[in-house]
Amino acid sequence: MNRRKLLALLGTVTVLPASVLAQQPNAPRRLGVLAVTAGDDVIGQTRLAEALAAHGWREQDNLRVDWRSGAGDRATIARLADELIALKPDILLAIGTPSVEELRQRTTTIPIVFAVVTDPVSQGFVQNLAHPGGNITGFTDYDGPLAGKWLEMLTQITPKVSRVFVVYNPATAPFAPLMLRTIEDAARTLHVTAEPAPVHDTAAIAALAARKDGGFLVLPDFFTIANRAPLLTAIADARLPAVFWSRSFVDEGGLMSYSTDSAEQLRRAASYIDRILRGARATELPVQNPTKFELVINLKTARAMGVTIPASLLATAHDVIE
Repeated sequence: MNRRKLLALLGTVTVLPASVLAQQPNAPRRLGVLAVTAGDDVIGQTRLAEALAAHGWREQDNLRVDWRSGAGDRATIARLADELIALKPDILLAIGTPSVEELRQRTTTIPIVFAVVTDPVSQGFVQNLAHPGGNITGFTDYDGPLAGKWLEMLTQITPKVSRVFVVYNPATAPFAPLMLRTIEDAARTLHVTAEPAPVHDTAAIAALAARKDGGFLVLPDFFTIANRAPLLTAIADARLPAVFWSRSFVDEGGLMSYSTDSAEQLRRAASYIDRILRGARATELPVQNPTKFELVINLKTARAMGVTIPASLLATAHDVIE
């Protein structure tokens, strides 16, 4: 080949920019995960890896996962959101409402898939379930009407409960007012008094032990599950019945829970991550509600408290701890 032909050939070579090279088939994609609390509590890193691998995405192969957990602290969650955005991921997984809030303030272009989020329409995360209308979509856990179901369960036990303390942290459960309205409406029908019991720290949790005249309804809130040990201790000291939003509480001594299957939420979120990484847009993927709930009852705790669980509840329980 003479010099003139060589120069002509070199002139046809296109140098791709770094942003394009990063998207070549052999380049790992990047997933940023922001969880409100430690992953092992609700949705763990191992389970996420397994769910993604089922769709062909494997760490150290074609995917890099940057996992950040906020330990239930809002300031920490905000700082970690900044860290993840700076990494320029291809997609984000937001676990819990505070994670969605912080990430959506920082990007309108990076796709965000959420899981374990309550009523995303009322919170303004999406326009509606069928057509999210932006860069955010995902899978809900609970809605307002379900809070009325939790309250009804408390009123079915014996001795009868006439007052219910609704436990949540306003900083990590900003959707609580939505549920409180439903609870207050249901309370009038059920002839009980519903009283908000906000907790911001472990001192406030310990103070719950002084409540002696009712029951507890613990709202879905990553702060409460991150601090479930002191919360369960306070409720046990108060010797009052309680309904929880996660079976983790009941496995560790709580009375009852009626909850979604978090592992199922994770599997479904992984399917959306897969579809978006393969070219789908978040706005094209509808927000989906839970498909599975489970009632778990701890009879050992009921006996220790002197509480009788009606046969109708026991008959519908997914799991009864003896």
